[in-house]
Amino acid sequence: MVEAVPRAVVEAFYAVYAVRDAEKVAAFLHDDVVWTISGPVDVLSYCGTHCGKAAVKDVITRQVMSMFRAVSFKRESLLVDGDRVAMLNRRTAQRIADGRVISYRVANFLRFKDGKVIENLSLLDSFDAAEQMLGHRLVGHESRGLATGDLVAL
Repeated sequence: MVEAVPRAVVEAFYAVYAVRDAEKVAAFLHDDVVWTISGPVDVLSYCGTHCGKAAVKDVITRQVMSMFRAVSFKRESLLVDGDRVAMLNRRTAQRIADGRVISYRVANFLRFKDGKVIENLSLLDSFDAAEQMLGHRLVGHESRGLATGDLVAL
């Protein structure tokens, strides 16, 4: 039987995760946590899969923070269903290298075990994030000669 995670635990995790409090985040991580961030590794080097509490704590606090100074992490929606959680957020951060401010959406899909995060899948609006990081639009449908109203499926 799946043990439901109390909403209060999810809210407490979100509060410390949003401000990147390393020690408080670690208290919510299962020892065997698997943390996957799906995004452009060439642009956002911290993307990928990180296993274990130490590796996840490192990516959340050191790797991300070596590229960005957090400005805000605002929750747009939160759904708790049993041991699973879905969050849609807007991240705004300032790039350390040049001060550029970027803002993009990220969805987190979490699974809790024994009141701790055992699995996370973060899906970034990576196209938007990459354009902002690079400082220019990526080649899109405009350059392929498509007429307005054409439908393109990816």
